[in-house]
Amino acid sequence: MSIKLGYLLPTREKVMQNTPAVRPMLESAKRAADLGFDSIWAGDSLLARPRHDPITLLAGVAGAIPQITVGTAVLLPALRNPVVLAQQLATVDQISEGRLIIGAGIAPDTPAVRQEFAAAGVPFEGRVGRYMDGIELCRSLWKGDPVSQNGRWPLEAATLAPLPHREGGPPIWSAASVSAGITRTARHHDGWFPIGPNADTFATQNAQFRAEASAAGRNLEALTTAIYLTVSIMDDSVDAEAAIDAYLENYYNAPAAAMRTFQACKGGTEDQVISFIRSFVLGGAQHLVIRCVGDHDKILQVLSQRRDEFLG
Repeated sequence: MSIKLGYLLPTREKVMQNTPAVRPMLESAKRAADLGFDSIWAGDSLLARPRHDPITLLAGVAGAIPQITVGTAVLLPALRNPVVLAQQLATVDQISEGRLIIGAGIAPDTPAVRQEFAAAGVPFEGRVGRYMDGIELCRSLWKGDPVSQNGRWPLEAATLAPLPHREGGPPIWSAASVSAGITRTARHHDGWFPIGPNADTFATQNAQFRAEASAAGRNLEALTTAIYLTVSIMDDSVDAEAAIDAYLENYYNAPAAAMRTFQACKGGTEDQVISFIRSFVLGGAQHLVIRCVGDHDKILQVLSQRRDEFLG
């Protein structure tokens, strides 16, 4: 069993630190690739948690680093016109030569996110339907056949160019966290990509994802289970956990305890963090996307050197 390892670029953190230059992030991505990381990721938000646009940034990463997979963790498709989005993603898939993954979600229900949707001119209510319909339209356009439809995005024999490099377009991994969302993911998307909350719940929900996908006639070998993990590695585990708490409160402007109820986070020594990651692999994780807190280079080096231990 081969476990894929990904690194999340600190796009939000760099904006918060008023150091938004992109070249240092490209250099960090290159270091991760040189260490054997399989993928580079970027998050998404317009105004709720301002950061670099992930689609544009990942195009730069894909162009700068041959063979690396790039992905969104996670994109909010409902904020965007899916016709425009289909063209953007097809172009990045061409730049990456078929190495693009779309991690996608519906966005949490918070006042800041509601304001973000309003600013983008997109109704917040009904965002699940908009999310599912938008992805379906992207996939229809990626087939290359003329598309006609009425409704919120009217099209008359419309064809998209360029088509994605990968036939049918990049895979869609949905960041569903509730049962209904996991069911939708199992039936319609290419992977499940949660952010937590813990290894036991993850294993239970992954079993649901796999069982429902099988019941729907899906090829389980073609589906991916991924996980988004936030980690900090220090010599003192108390300091590492405190660093995670401070990071969460600064990043989300919310109590760390509340964020930890649905996000998988671990601060600790090398052995403790490796054990934490291994628990998700044992629960079925096939692709690990790591958000680093603290010394990114140290964390990347440790995970690269000890990645064989993820399997036990």
